[in-house]
Amino acid sequence: MTEGGLGLVKITPSHLSFWRRHAPNTRLINEYGPTETVVGCCGYEVPAGEVKAGAVPIGRPIANMQAYVLDERMKPVLVGVVGELYIGGAGVARGYLNRPALTAERFVPNPYGSGDRLYRSGDMARYLSGGEIEYVGRRDRQVKVRGFRIELREVKSALAPHAGVHNVVVVVRGVAE
Repeated sequence: MTEGGLGLVKITPSHLSFWRRHAPNTRLINEYGPTETVVGCCGYEVPAGEVKAGAVPIGRPIANMQAYVLDERMKPVLVGVVGELYIGGAGVARGYLNRPALTAERFVPNPYGSGDRLYRSGDMARYLSGGEIEYVGRRDRQVKVRGFRIELREVKSALAPHAGVHNVVVVVRGVAE
């Protein structure tokens, strides 16, 4: 789900309340997945009638996929501890076309034996006590604008060399709906 064009955000109680009020018999499924994997590699069905406090989890991996929340040493974190989300399994892409350095950075060897590599998503997450995964935010400053991934440091790097530019600051202030 995107909000304000700025990228993936948590589904909140206000989102759930809206759908429960306007479409009470609708199944609500929160689905997560970056383009580099099966686009819906994790899912969570919100129990009927539920409007819980806090964000809705992104759930658990679908069949033939794995999701790991790992620390900076690629070791699993404990329940409730924030780490980076890595995705493995049959739906992981081979890499980026003609971008070997970026492929090596994002598609890393899998130390857990199921598949040959993991996709390092850049998304921060945590395990909940029931085993579901909750999306927390981004590790980097990547944003989405109208569905396009934007790396703010790349925009800054492109602007900085121009003769008339002395200082560069790149921010996303919001997108009109």
